[in-house]
Amino acid sequence: MPGWFKKAWYGLASLLSFSSFILIVVALAAPHWLSGKILCQTGVDLVNATDPELVKFIGDIYYGLFQGCKVRQCGLGGRQSQFTIFPHLVKELNAGLHVTILLLLFLALALALVSMGFAILNMIQVPYRAVNGPGGICLWNVLAGGVVALAITSFMAAVEFHDLTERIANFQERLFRFVVVEERYEESFWICVASASAHAANLVVVAISQIPLPEIKTKIEEATVTAEDIL
Repeated sequence: MPGWFKKAWYGLASLLSFSSFILIVVALAAPHWLSGKILCQTGVDLVNATDPELVKFIGDIYYGLFQGCKVRQCGLGGRQSQFTIFPHLVKELNAGLHVTILLLLFLALALALVSMGFAILNMIQVPYRAVNGPGGICLWNVLAGGVVALAITSFMAAVEFHDLTERIANFQERLFRFVVVEERYEESFWICVASASAHAANLVVVAISQIPLPEIKTKIEEATVTAEDIL
């Protein structure tokens, strides 16, 4: 059985892996990966609006991996509309990249559970195989954290290089054209960053668990026999 010191750190490792699992679930469910400001370029061109008047033509947009919301401002007040990525909107996007992001996150969920299981295994017993020991915990955490990081990078690539926000803003728009004037990553995106950080922290936890504790040695006093004791 592992000592209390190793048990404590392996228990912390299992909690970090489970927290990563929960964070990814929340990030998948929440529709707040990115938000921004969209300018109704058609409306601006029609009325030849100047800088002080542009505020009337700037709306809002936010979205996640499955759904989102858009507020159109084309000079007649705000009009809010909800939209879903599947099944229609995904055809207007880079479908392969979007599906890849989802698959990576689902894979990260499974890897987070595996890394948690390995941490619990090391907490309750000493594994007889090296791959099931601390090295195995590190391996699965590296894989899980790497997959989450790859999903984050893929989402950033979709935003920066594939005009994801502009494509979503102009979905099914026949009369108006929208231009993205501001973008910022929201809490769901940063939750995924925290998930990857949890796996990186697990590597530090496992490394600390391998630090040998100094053994406490009790000093045995030697009995001295004198001549008086013999008599």
